[in-house]
Amino acid sequence: MTEALLGLGGNVGDVRATLSRAVGMLCDEERVRLLARSSDYRTLPWGVTDQPPFINLCIAVETDQPPHDLLTRAQAIERALGRERATERRWGPRRIDIDLLTYDDLALQTADLTLPHPRLLTRAFALAPLAEIRPQYVIAGIPVRAALAKLDISGIERLASIGRPSSPA
Repeated sequence: MTEALLGLGGNVGDVRATLSRAVGMLCDEERVRLLARSSDYRTLPWGVTDQPPFINLCIAVETDQPPHDLLTRAQAIERALGRERATERRWGPRRIDIDLLTYDDLALQTADLTLPHPRLLTRAFALAPLAEIRPQYVIAGIPVRAALAKLDISGIERLASIGRPSSPA
């Protein structure tokens, strides 16, 4: 079994419900088992800034699926939850986005998958939730917490579980 880290996010519709549903669909306990789930984080849009804030989270899973199969599974879940990549603006609004961030220590570059995720260490919106569940995990020689410490985290807010007050990131 292999540990993989995934980032999920969205900013259209009932995002928190969609993200929870995506985690449930992904982690069926047969081929993909949930090890850890971060809090939900409200984050400012990245790339295209004239859109609503995003909600992001990260999960750690254990899987026997090869990385391309896990990616295919994630993209099928995106489609099932209403994502239409062909009609979206790059970095624009979306119901759901699921990114395969790491797959153990595998370094891979193919036409449809690069591991670790090529922009992970520059994206506070991904590193903040990842630092909550895997702060010492090392990506490209840098612990997640150390990579996050180098980035601007203003505009990132850890959200309370439903019914509890929020706390800062």
